[in-house]
Amino acid sequence: MIYAEYILICIAVPLAMTALFIKGSARRFILAFLAGMAACLLSSYLGGFAEYVSQMSREDVSIFISPVTEEILKLLPLLFYLYIVDVKSDGILLVSGGIGAGFATFENCCYILASDSLSLYYVLIRGMAVGVMHLVTMILLAMVVLLFRRHRIFSYVGILGALSMSVTVHALYNLLVSRPGKPSYIGFSLPLLLAVILYRQYQIKINSK
Repeated sequence: MIYAEYILICIAVPLAMTALFIKGSARRFILAFLAGMAACLLSSYLGGFAEYVSQMSREDVSIFISPVTEEILKLLPLLFYLYIVDVKSDGILLVSGGIGAGFATFENCCYILASDSLSLYYVLIRGMAVGVMHLVTMILLAMVVLLFRRHRIFSYVGILGALSMSVTVHALYNLLVSRPGKPSYIGFSLPLLLAVILYRQYQIKINSK
């Protein structure tokens, strides 16, 4: 039996101390990484509570409830940065990437440490599929927010639309990987495919400047 809070402390304390001695984008990324880990821990609390209250199976919770709670909790620190700290495009993508990476890293650590037996296949799936999925949904969310940010009158609608897209991708991934056979293979490849597409769009945006 492991305690997620202990893992969070062991990872977060060195990172927090490091943030005291650095500045600029490196500090923002570390703080976003910490926020992503905190969001992961809070989402596990909400997921367990929802499973207990609804009497749903863990699989149903992961498909119908977890995508909503996890994406909302990942969005909150990004909104804080967007409306309180900074609104630059590069900063938004940096913070989004940090939140997604922190969430994925903490979740993967907890799952791997909680597993009795590990295989290289399992570790690769956790890293290349689940981990990338959390990062991709945050980058996708950030890109859609940036798309609507220039139209201030549609800003709230745009954020809701971006959140809906990230929740849909997350739920679709969880649904596909819950089914054995070809659906699970499609689900495992979905995050990497989206990562390639988003990276290509990011490169196009950079070259167009």
